[in-house]
Amino acid sequence: MTFGSDNYTYTVQENWWTLPEGWAFGWIPGVACDSQDRVYVYSRSEHPLMVFDREGHFLEAWADDILVDAHGIYIDDEDNVFCTEREDHCIRKFNKHGELVLTIGTPGQPGANDGDPFNLPTDLVVTRTGDLYITDGYGNARVHHYDAEGNHIKSWGEWGTGPSQFELSHCVRIDRHDRLWVCDRTNDRIQLFDLDGNYLEERAGLAKPDTIFFDPKEDVVYIAELDQQLSIYTLDGDLITQWGGRKKSEKPGEFIACPHGIWMDSRGDLYVGEVQHDARLTKFVRNK
Repeated sequence: MTFGSDNYTYTVQENWWTLPEGWAFGWIPGVACDSQDRVYVYSRSEHPLMVFDREGHFLEAWADDILVDAHGIYIDDEDNVFCTEREDHCIRKFNKHGELVLTIGTPGQPGANDGDPFNLPTDLVVTRTGDLYITDGYGNARVHHYDAEGNHIKSWGEWGTGPSQFELSHCVRIDRHDRLWVCDRTNDRIQLFDLDGNYLEERAGLAKPDTIFFDPKEDVVYIAELDQQLSIYTLDGDLITQWGGRKKSEKPGEFIACPHGIWMDSRGDLYVGEVQHDARLTKFVRNK
């Protein structure tokens, strides 16, 4: 079955992976690919971080004794893997060999006051200089800025519906213009900021945006929306194509539950993980 339109059409592949015998996925809030197109599946399961090749062959599992509650995942240009642990109130950084090299926050301990990092954090992005921007969205309405060593620089955001306010700061990414895009999920919008946290504009009317991915070769953003929708826009805000229809569906390529994580590999194929249903990870192969 084919989805999308024009130059952005995709053929769906469901259940494209093979798990070790007796293993299972739970909800899959996060998925990401490294420079070799290995696929990292961040799942709420007994084995929270599993690694596959692009054909779906299982390679290895990481950090079974470290990771607690999967939410956002990000892989930087050096193939470091950053896991945002929602209910453990911390960030875990692993090198490309799967070794834990940095923890930001105190595992198991939320911030003492409203706005203090972290209280059920959601996701992060890494800049070209190694700085981190972290969305802290379920217990706080904040974005936090850290340096590469994990030192806090600044924070911004408060509860609400206006500019620089959030009802759920759910994901942050950086476009090629060095603008921060922050998914304000419950407010059905994405807010844009400069790297100092100054508000620039918003993109409204979305279906609860969960996670976004920027095409490294084109001025295009891919958005996984909680209300059963995947959308592709230009950076200027023009809709290219979308599918899902904002309704639950068991048809291949549509969404039984809720699209949550999204990533694209070097060939342009999309991976979308869903929450509120186990083992939902769809691969959309881009048609050439």
